Amino acid sequence: MALETEMLYLYPKENSKLHKTNQYDLVTDEEQPTPVLRRGQKFTVAVRFSNRPFDRTRDILRILFNFGPNPHPIKGTSGVVNIDPSKRHTIDEEQKLWFGNVLDDKRDTLTLEIFAPPNIPVGLWAVKVETSLISARTQINSFDYDGDLYFICNPWNCHDMTFMPQSRLLEEYVLNETGKIWVGPLGTTKGREWIFGQFDACVLPAVQLMFDKSGLAHASRGDPIRLSRMISKMVNSNDDDGILVGRWDGDYEDGTAPSAWTGSVPILQEYLDTQNSVSYGQCWVFSGVATTICRALGIPSRVVSNLVSAHDANSTLTVDKYFNEKNEEMPFDPNNPEGEDSIWNYHVWSDVYMARPDLPPGYGGWQAIDATPQETSDGTYQCGPASLEAIKKGQVGFNYDVGFMVASVNADLMRWKRDHTNVLGYTRIYCNKYHVGRMILTKQPFMFDYNGDRDRQDITIEYKATEGSRAERLSLFNAVRGTEAAKRFYDMSSDVIEDVEFDLLELEQIKIGESFSVVVKIKNTCEKTRNIKCQLSAATVYYNGVKAHPISKDEGEFNLKPKSTEELRLTVTADEYLDKLVEYSIMKIYAIATVTDTNQTWADEDDFQVIKPDITIKVPRNVIARRPTVISLRFVNPLKKTLTNCKFHVSGASLLRNQIITHPDVKPGSVITIDTSVIPKYEGEQKLVTTFSSRELMGITGTAKVDVHLHEE
Repeated sequence: MALETEMLYLYPKENSKLHKTNQYDLVTDEEQPTPVLRRGQKFTVAVRFSNRPFDRTRDILRILFNFGPNPHPIKGTSGVVNIDPSKRHTIDEEQKLWFGNVLDDKRDTLTLEIFAPPNIPVGLWAVKVETSLISARTQINSFDYDGDLYFICNPWNCHDMTFMPQSRLLEEYVLNETGKIWVGPLGTTKGREWIFGQFDACVLPAVQLMFDKSGLAHASRGDPIRLSRMISKMVNSNDDDGILVGRWDGDYEDGTAPSAWTGSVPILQEYLDTQNSVSYGQCWVFSGVATTICRALGIPSRVVSNLVSAHDANSTLTVDKYFNEKNEEMPFDPNNPEGEDSIWNYHVWSDVYMARPDLPPGYGGWQAIDATPQETSDGTYQCGPASLEAIKKGQVGFNYDVGFMVASVNADLMRWKRDHTNVLGYTRIYCNKYHVGRMILTKQPFMFDYNGDRDRQDITIEYKATEGSRAERLSLFNAVRGTEAAKRFYDMSSDVIEDVEFDLLELEQIKIGESFSVVVKIKNTCEKTRNIKCQLSAATVYYNGVKAHPISKDEGEFNLKPKSTEELRLTVTADEYLDKLVEYSIMKIYAIATVTDTNQTWADEDDFQVIKPDITIKVPRNVIARRPTVISLRFVNPLKKTLTNCKFHVSGASLLRNQIITHPDVKPGSVITIDTSVIPKYEGEQKLVTTFSSRELMGITGTAKVDVHLHEE
């Protein structure tokens, strides 16, 4: 009689220590721990039989690992492990084969070590034990393991495509649960804390749901190139049943305001519970969730913020703005009726780390993926992975979406004025080569500056050569040569004499409720008097560059004597802008001028954000693990209006899951104080992240360090 399997035990907690997966809540669950294993690494299992001990002279034992609906070894979706105690297998040089060795044979139990190759698909696997007799091979007893098993990538293994040679960095890019995302315009950008929470119990099941909805072939789920591209597609819901619905108009009554999220876990939990897309997300939320998913699957990932980011809607590698004969900006793009170029105050995406065997040597390493739905790629809202090396060199012919990313960080800002004598109907009046991609930031590894920015890392040089350098221009023109639409725009030149210099001064930090001024300095460099028409204006805008409300505008004409200078100023009072602010309190100032003698036209703009107060968090000195502790939050309403529909979101990776606390309406200048309770799971330094949102004011954040002890000091 063939062996009858009574139990298969996968040692989830014991294996997790060697596989660096012991932080996953699925693994540490007391009632039903779930194994989470890294491919390309040995793990231990035990098989117990109910009718007799294993006999190597008469028994055949196989363990089958199956992935997806139609598993097959040729497709890499099935691993067949034949157990032969007389043989001792070792990992072959290329690590392509599954194998198993007997570690211990005691009575009715075999203890085995099994090796899974480093290129197998990631996600949920099924396990089956098959036993038969050598004398009757076709009579098979099967035992199905009644539980889940996850295999994920192994960036510590040099044969895995996600391998990172600087393995210490994996503590940051795979294992760190709390990070920062830099948001806000250039002058006031600030790192806001984000809890990735990749080890939370809901994350891998939510990722599995995403896999099932994605349509990505099971055999392709081991390739990080295909995986990361699919993640960029499925985190947004524009053309599939993805995770997040994007919205940028400030109306979030039927969902959660993007600025209210403290991290990815509540989003993925809602997605898993409802199996529907979650409302709402914006770029940093899409990036935070994408980074959580990548880290949960073992793909090294970081969040990247591009300050002054171009959205090139027609593949010209330019951001084009058009003006009529009266110097009025046109509300549409005459050369692209289906879309419009724009400049985002900032834009956030993710970098993932992997080899790129599909590209020439040297193009592996960090790759950009963007889950925010901006333009379609291969007919779907997805972007990347685009090699940073390819972006830096302008290699737009390489997969995937390199041209779009080149434009995002290095497009030239071109302004055009209606001109019926020109072939295009417009003459280029100004080109700014320095405006886009002013600074590209990510969090510095192994640092965390609470409510400060000392932990930011400038990685601009990884995306492009120094702005204005010969190498930067060569890489851009290399991209232009490979893009037909771009050639036409860069071939257009202007013969207008430019002998007047204009400079729109950037604003310093302005606190909410303070007045500010728009200032343009003008210098006449020639020996003749110049007659100048100028317009200055200010408006509130959403962070993606879409105008909200005009605030103030002034225009005039004047004569500028030879070799002289002039300063024009438009002052905007707090009363003029406070009622017109939209989410994040960002404003844009505009200036446009024409020298009537030469037809020289200049235009420029600048974005800035009025500074809002932070949430103050008071943490007791003695916080004890597994014991409730009360923490106080304090915030002052800075507006001259009542705040309604007030909510605090509070969370911490090992302190508490996302907690939503509603608060009554808050009168102008009033202080809000609330208490909440946390129960820390572990000792050590933990991070608490909070946000405040209301109909009238959003984007208020706060964070605090919580030192957790095992006993009272």
